[in-house]
Amino acid sequence: MIFRRALVRLTLTYTLVQLILFGAFALGIYAFVVGTFDIDAAELDGEASRNVAEQGFANLRTGLITGYALLVVVLPVSSFVMARGALAPVRRSYELQQRFVDGVSHEFRTPLSVIQGELELALSKSRTPAQYRAAMTVALEAAGGLTRLTNDLLLLTRADSGELEATFETVSLNDIVDRAREALGVAATRVAIRESEPVTVLGSPELLTRALANVMDNAVKFSGPSGPIEVSLSSTGRVASVLVRDDGPGMTDAESAHAFDRFWRAQEARSTPGYGLGLPLVRQILAAHHGRVSIASVVGVGTSVTVTLPVSPSLL
Repeated sequence: MIFRRALVRLTLTYTLVQLILFGAFALGIYAFVVGTFDIDAAELDGEASRNVAEQGFANLRTGLITGYALLVVVLPVSSFVMARGALAPVRRSYELQQRFVDGVSHEFRTPLSVIQGELELALSKSRTPAQYRAAMTVALEAAGGLTRLTNDLLLLTRADSGELEATFETVSLNDIVDRAREALGVAATRVAIRESEPVTVLGSPELLTRALANVMDNAVKFSGPSGPIEVSLSSTGRVASVLVRDDGPGMTDAESAHAFDRFWRAQEARSTPGYGLGLPLVRQILAAHHGRVSIASVVGVGTSVTVTLPVSPSLL
């Protein structure tokens, strides 16, 4: 509704401005022709010359008025097309923002409801210390999930800032891969890292660790309880690559196309803990480091995620 009103207003504005400009242009042409024509010379040439001049002025007025009338009909259409084109990116941005806000609201509502429910249940009547502890444990876990969600959103915002690059330092990508694996906790035993030559990149150790840990964590979540995760690190010229491969159920092409959308989750993944921010955060972090992330998946075979980063300039 808001964009419909904006479209109407912008169309009317475009039409009015153009009509004023064309009207001023037509009046300018008529005034120029009349002003430069030598009326005295026409009168000296006789009545016939004067009549010819007046007929010429009449034809000019008729032509200008007819042209202006056609513009009154045509300009609203062209103005509507221009207004719709001008509003298209704004509308797209607004829809993305609305979808993002809706997703954030939903994801915040779930842990908050858990916390509120557990606390209300604990306070509804006297309970044993063990029951109070159980309620507080559930509430604490929900609060922890809420904290992680908030931190992820802050990281997404921070990664959009150009000031982030000023904090970059030269780091070993090999160490980043090891730290990301350790961040998985007990699941780290399922991750096998293929050894490689030392690779150095320029970036934020914390953010790069978070990005690779998110990729590995996704591989662990969606590859079954005991599926192996293979991680290989390589570098060619100016680019370093980290490949994370699993043998999980894989995704269709349509699902892979949405894998980096914020808060999007495949239907089969809805029962798995998470908020749908893992891969979007990875892409945002990589973009801030002038790198990129890509995904290749085959249903029934597995998924491979490739992270690429520019090699540190000191090594070029």
